[in-house]
Amino acid sequence: MKLCKRCNRKLKSQKSIDVGMGPICKKKYEAELAEAKFNNHQITIDEVIGVPLEEVR
Repeated sequence: MKLCKRCNRKLKSQKSIDVGMGPICKKKYEAELAEAKFNNHQITIDEVIGVPLEEVR
């Protein structure tokens, strides 16, 4: 019996078993990766004006 890597539920289809997670968890995982990638490329206004974040607080 194969289990989902994300939620630990039993995987039912061979495709899900091959991927390692069910279709809903796969969509959520991909959305989380996309958001992390997006956030990684964001900058703050403090970085734009050159003030270190530590000095602002």
